[in-house]
This record gives sequence, C-alpha cells and structure tokens, in this order.
Amino acid sequence: MDFAAYQAQAWPYDQHPDEPERALTIALLGLGGEVGTLQTNQKKTVRDGPVYLDSHALAVEDLGDILWYVSDAATWLGIDLGRVAEANLHKIADRWAKHDRPMPLAKPPVPAIPSRRDRGSLEPARIFDGTHPEPTERLPRHLEIHVANVPGTANGELPARVLPVWNGDPCGDPLGDNAYDEDGYRYHDAFHFAYLAVLGWSPVVRALLKRKRKVTPRIDDVEDGGRAIAIEEGLSAFVFEAASRAGYFENVDCVDSDVLRLCRRVTASLEVGICTEREWERAILDGFTAWRLLRREGHARLDCNLDARTITARPLTSHQLAQHADIYRTLIARKAAERASR
Repeated sequence: MDFAAYQAQAWPYDQHPDEPERALTIALLGLGGEVGTLQTNQKKTVRDGPVYLDSHALAVEDLGDILWYVSDAATWLGIDLGRVAEANLHKIADRWAKHDRPMPLAKPPVPAIPSRRDRGSLEPARIFDGTHPEPTERLPRHLEIHVANVPGTANGELPARVLPVWNGDPCGDPLGDNAYDEDGYRYHDAFHFAYLAVLGWSPVVRALLKRKRKVTPRIDDVEDGGRAIAIEEGLSAFVFEAASRAGYFENVDCVDSDVLRLCRRVTASLEVGICTEREWERAILDGFTAWRLLRREGHARLDCNLDARTITARPLTSHQLAQHADIYRTLIARKAAERASR
C-alpha cells in the first residue's frame, strides 16, 4: 500500500472530523503516547527477555498506531503523506551514504535470557485468620495435595480430567481444560495453592477445604464468598493467558509489572490487598513452576508450607497414583448411586 492510499483510507476513522483544532491535538498527543508505548515495550524486552515473547506482535500494533496518528496529523496540516515520505528520503540521502545490507524483515530473535536476579526472601507469612475464633475454620499451615489425571467420558466426548485429593478425599470435582485445544489449564489449581502458600490467601481453596469463616458472617460474605472466589478465578485465567505469551514463565524470574499491578488493583478491597507486587510475583512464578511439572508428568504431589511461604511439586509415586485412582473410582461410584436414588 502506498502512503496516499493509506492516508485516504485512514481519514474516515478520525472521530472529530468537524473539530480541526481538537482533532489535530488528539493526533499529536496520541502520536507521543504510542511512541512512549513502543519505547516501554522495547525496554521490557531488553530488561526481562523471554517474558515478552509477543514483543514482535506488540511492535507491529504500536507502529501501526503511530502510522495512523502521523497520517491523521498530516491530513489536518494539509500535507500529503506520500510527499512527506519522499521529502524525507531526499533529506536523508543528502546526509548519509547508502549501504547494501538486506533489510531485516524477518521476526527478530528472542533476546538472550538475562542473568537471573536474586528474588530475595519474603517478609514473615501472612496469617489472615490467626485470630479467627473457630480453629476448624482456619487454614492448615501445611498441606499435601495429590493431583493426577483421571479418565474423561467413556464415549470420548470430553478429554481427560484432573482431580485434586487432600487427606484421602477429593478436593473438589474433576477439572478439564474447558478449551477446544488442550492447554493444560485443568492443572490450574496449582495457582490457587500457590496463592495460598505464598500469599496466605485463596477463597477458592478455603471453599475446597471447607474452611470458610462462617462463624463471622461478614468475613464469610466478603472475604470467602462468591465474589472473592470469582475474583481469584478470574485472576488465574488472566495470568494464565499472559503466561501463554511468555513461555509459561519458564526460565524467567519476573512477571510483567502490568500483570502484577492488575492483581493488586482487583484485590485491593480484600484482606490480600496488603500483599505487595513482589509477593504476587513469587506466588505466580512458584505456581507456574508447579503447573509446568503437572502438565509434563500428568500428576504431582504439591506441598504447601504457609509458614515458610513455599509450594513444591514432585511426581507421585506408583503407590500414590494407585491410591488416587481408588479415590476417583469411589467418587464415581458415589455419584452414580446419588443419581440412581433421585
């Protein structure tokens, strides 16, 4: 596409065609903003490396926005964009000698992985229910969760599910990816248990473990209720999408600051709102370390230590896998009996 054609086709999208001064100001300010965005993304790419595997796509988008604002500003200034391009080529030809190297139009390589930084130790553990009057509604300080794949439906309409087990009992229902393409999201409970271990917070896990603080109705409603659970599930899905564009945070030691800020902003009114971006970063990275092992092996033992603020994962033994299969068969039999009794 030549510049004249682009300028003509870009013009109809100016949202203030009857306000020249306003429209030109918006175009010039928009141009500055988009240049700043392009610069910021390049800074993050150089600083954080493979966290920004989609930096090429972002650059294409940012450059396109810059081009639109340049075109719109040229239109309002009564300048033909093609003439601007031609004049600029004459100007630089007068100043610089040409080289004969080929244009680097291929997608640039991912920057080298930066040296791992010291993530440092965290402050003492967050204990949000330490003074709760009912001990059986407080979170256990240590948990061992067994997670493993279980069969899908017999006719193959649904893919394999995964079932978390705690203390010999199912910890919720079997989970699937809930996606057309298998992406391993069925193992995302690793994120919830990481939030629990590192942040001391997870309304989802509280519900699964039946540790909702019901004796204090206001806390049960706000901190452990449906809205808090929905916020946590939404954050897990959002962070997973961001991670899918960054190699699922493998071989990196940082998370996009925008992601961390959103986590804090969305949870600002909850008890976890006191947790810092650094704490969220540790929870997210540790959760994805456990998730990657789960996706690779199809099973894992998750050890959560809320006092040490750690979550570790290791494959289940053959004995543990056999126990898990027995628990799943018992669950299926119980559900079948419940359906038959209705």
